[in-house]
Amino acid sequence: MSEDRLTFKEMCARFDVTPRTLRYYEYIELLQPERDGRSRYYSRREIARMKLILRGRKFGFPLEDIRQWLLVYDQHGSEAQLREWVGAADRQLDELFEQRRQLDEAIEELKDLRNETAKNLRIPSV
Repeated sequence: MSEDRLTFKEMCARFDVTPRTLRYYEYIELLQPERDGRSRYYSRREIARMKLILRGRKFGFPLEDIRQWLLVYDQHGSEAQLREWVGAADRQLDELFEQRRQLDEAIEELKDLRNETAKNLRIPSV
């Protein structure tokens, strides 16, 4: 496996993604591999883009947001891309904190309801 260029199969293995996922990322133009007949080859640029895509997905960013960051980089360079990313990260952090608050609230409510029901059945509380 060359670090400068990966085949389709190597790209799937390297990033632990399915062929369907990789093809979809190409279809929505997140990745643009070099083509030689039916073979696809992923350059360092595409490998870096894939790292960014997967990192963005891990943090819950929609693919459209990720596509926009990649476009900003292509059109305006890395500083503009990083500035755009900081704003998006701030918004995503706010959303994640709100989701955590809602989960904590749901957990407490469920635990209280479970314990009240268990008390009526003489089952130990959690």
